[in-house]
Amino acid sequence: MGDVINLKRFKKRMERDEAAKTADANRARFGRTKAERATDAQRKMRAEELLDQHLIKGEDA
Repeated sequence: MGDVINLKRFKKRMERDEAAKTADANRARFGRTKAERATDAQRKMRAEELLDQHLIKGEDA
């Protein structure tokens, strides 16, 4: 004879497994590492600084 299975535990385990699969898929689609985000922020800041250097300040502008 087989083992007795608690259906509530089984259902919860299956829901957790499905949630983990969804989370993995989302991480692959949307996830970026902290280093990648920091690099992008530095590049954006540098581009803004370069652009600001070319501004002409004064009344004649």
